[in-house]
Amino acid sequence: MGVSQPTLSAHVRALEARCGVNLLERKSSGVALSPEGEELFQITTRLFQAEQEANAFLRTRTRRDSGHLRIAADGPYPALSIFSQLRTERGNMTLTLAIDNSARVLERVLDRRADAAITARRPQDARLHGVKFLSTRIGLCLPRTHPLAAHPEGVALADILEQTFVMRERGSRTQEVFETNLAAHGLAIQSSIAVSSREGMREAVLNGMGCGVVTDLGFGTDPRLAFVPLLDAEERVDEYVVCLEDRRHQPLIRRFTAACLRPAPG
Repeated sequence: MGVSQPTLSAHVRALEARCGVNLLERKSSGVALSPEGEELFQITTRLFQAEQEANAFLRTRTRRDSGHLRIAADGPYPALSIFSQLRTERGNMTLTLAIDNSARVLERVLDRRADAAITARRPQDARLHGVKFLSTRIGLCLPRTHPLAAHPEGVALADILEQTFVMRERGSRTQEVFETNLAAHGLAIQSSIAVSSREGMREAVLNGMGCGVVTDLGFGTDPRLAFVPLLDAEERVDEYVVCLEDRRHQPLIRRFTAACLRPAPG
């Protein structure tokens, strides 16, 4: 900030004296914002954000093909295909992509560590703005040598009860939708291992630990694996593009949202 601690403290005390409001609670254990200070912090955060958006808008008026976005997503697809579209249209645009599970992706946006997110978790927090743009079906992720891989047209949930499954950690929206579909049919399956990532699940499947569950979009391109749809899994995994409500009109975020909402080429 370019301001020393004593100078900053003096400014805060002067502001408190002028307004007659305690902004900080000073204790022997340290200093924390008072309730009034917390409310003022939220207001000034929005002011600073508005200033940043104004500066970003002015910059993009003269360099509309440039900019940098920090994106969080619960999988590489469809984030990479959307970014590819933007790069084609805006050759100098750059992007940072952080992959995490659905719950932590939203935390990144709330903490302002990400400008926008693509996630299968519908945002419930009033501070977030989310738009559904895609719906994907779930299915099995199997080695190509697995007997069920001979049914690329799909199998019923009742056909998988004798299989052992590699489960995802809590926070995976795909896992939640799978369990919801099982419960709707009054079914239960066996779990052999729980892993924290989609990549870990694939490796466990390839090493014979059991079947995995993925979306058709997030299945990937590994030739050693096969995707088999679950025909009667009626609940699907929806994808949302999410940002902070007070940042939804920021030019780069608005452009990214528009790219998500456009129909996929081909």
